[in-house]
Amino acid sequence: MSTFGTIAGVQVKPLVRHPDDRGFFEEVVRADEGLLSRFGQLSAAWTYPGVIKAFHWHARQEDLWFFPVGHAQVVLYDRRPGSPTQGVTQVLYAGEDVPVVIRIPIGVAHGYRVLGPTPLCIVYLTTEPYNPQDPDEHRIPWDDPAIGFDWRTQFR
Repeated sequence: MSTFGTIAGVQVKPLVRHPDDRGFFEEVVRADEGLLSRFGQLSAAWTYPGVIKAFHWHARQEDLWFFPVGHAQVVLYDRRPGSPTQGVTQVLYAGEDVPVVIRIPIGVAHGYRVLGPTPLCIVYLTTEPYNPQDPDEHRIPWDDPAIGFDWRTQFR
C-alpha cells in the first residue's frame, strides 16, 4: 500500500495571471525555466466529466501538465526503484481555478480524474515525440492494488 506525500522530482509551478477588463494573460512554460531537460512534443486532449485517465508511466520522457479548462484531480505514484520517495502517492488539484504546471519525472506513474460537471482540457509537453513504432507508454490499471488509490470523492 502506498503512502501519501510529495514525490522527489515532481515540481509544481504556480502561474501568475495578469487580468484586465478583457480577460487575462498568463505565461505557462518558458524555455529559460529549465522545467524540461529538452522539448519533444506539445499535445492537448479534451476529457469528459467523471472520466478517469490513469495510470501510465514513461521510461524515457518527462511530462509537463497544464489544465487551462476544467478541474482535475491529479494522482502521481513513485514507482522508481531506489527513489527516496518510492511507493509514495501524491495528489494535486489543478485547473482553471488552480493554475499550475506539474512536472512529472521519468518513472512516476500518473493519471487524472475530471472533477465537476464540465469537460477538462489538458495541454502537455514532453521531452520525447511520440513514436508509434516504439511508444513510451507503460500502462497500469486505474485501480491497481499496488497503488491502492481510491478515486471516489470522499464527503465528510
